[in-house]
Amino acid sequence: MSGATPDLTRLLLKQEVEDFLYHEAELLDERRYEEWLELFTEDAHYWMPMRRNVRADEPEREFTRQGTDVNWFDEGKDTLTRRVQQILTGVHWAEEPPSRICHMVSNVQIRCASPPGPAPSEVAVKCRFLVYRNRVQTETDILVGKREDLLRKVDGHWKIARRKIVLDQSVLLTKNLTFFF
Repeated sequence: MSGATPDLTRLLLKQEVEDFLYHEAELLDERRYEEWLELFTEDAHYWMPMRRNVRADEPEREFTRQGTDVNWFDEGKDTLTRRVQQILTGVHWAEEPPSRICHMVSNVQIRCASPPGPAPSEVAVKCRFLVYRNRVQTETDILVGKREDLLRKVDGHWKIARRKIVLDQSVLLTKNLTFFF
């Protein structure tokens, strides 16, 4: 990309990040969980706070805090790996039979890249998602929200170093959270 204009460089980076996120969604939809785990750095953090209904003058209380409060997820790659291994045993009660899941990713925004220039090693990304899940005959879940990711280049490939998942729902009606975002 040497010699490319800053606008073109940013556009190419955005396309590269979008392709990465779409590939990740495809891996999850196809239940290729071990390949999905390879998209995470060893020091990855995967966090989904709980959302509360609070008064308009108390916005700081809306979300549970990382590492302090109870969260839907507050885990590293080791915990994600154990969750995947459990699902892959085939005796996971909540995923037998396996769910049919569709991940949709949109509104991808590059928030910042460092170092600035044509070859950043880290990129802060924000996007929206919709996860549709159907299992057995009658269970259907639709979860909508936002993700904030920190992607890091490792050996020439993007990997997820941090993921914050914010659901738009404050009450989850799904029977379990065995799937990934």
